[in-house]
Amino acid sequence: MSQRDLVKEYFEGFRTSDHQRILATLTDDVEWVIHGHRTTRGKAEFDGEIENPAFTGSPRLDVLRTHEDGPVVVTTGEGRGESVAHGPFRFAFNDLFTFRDGLIARVDSYVVPLPALG
Repeated sequence: MSQRDLVKEYFEGFRTSDHQRILATLTDDVEWVIHGHRTTRGKAEFDGEIENPAFTGSPRLDVLRTHEDGPVVVTTGEGRGESVAHGPFRFAFNDLFTFRDGLIARVDSYVVPLPALG
């Protein structure tokens, strides 16, 4: 499976909250840096963020652009989710995936809130 295909698989897993599908794309020592919020290390911590208790349901994730350069795949897009405390929300995202031995070893996520749709 190509790096781009693995990233597509990762996003499909998040869209359906399929833990095993997502975890199968990651190295055991994966690091997920959600800049400005938190960092998870290893599959167990990553698994805990797939369905964070602060949110309900699965997110809608629309990948708008993908760029690949060596062991790195960069995606940009927009998403929607629902917070337990604040209800529906929209966001823009940029995820940088770094690969090692054919799997995702690090995810750098940048998330920016967007105004609600009227």
